[in-house]
Amino acid sequence: MSSQDAVGATREALTSLAAAVLRVRDEYGDTLGVRLMISDVDRLHADLDELGDPKPGHRAGVDQADLLEIPDAPYDESMWQDAQSEAQRAL
Repeated sequence: MSSQDAVGATREALTSLAAAVLRVRDEYGDTLGVRLMISDVDRLHADLDELGDPKPGHRAGVDQADLLEIPDAPYDESMWQDAQSEAQRAL
């Protein structure tokens, strides 16, 4: 999905959300909670407008360089040797 597709899909979702919030306002009236929801939707629209273009070279998804491999080998039991006494001292 391109960034324009993602932004377009988000705009469509926000439009649907705004319509749903207006239906809630029709049901509940102009309450503080409804006004807060309307404000939140407006803020999301503004945030989306301020988003701009993706960073050059940015790839969607997880960057493999940021992943940390956790071995399947069991932990060294001596690592937990004083764990109980530390927990008791904390109390």
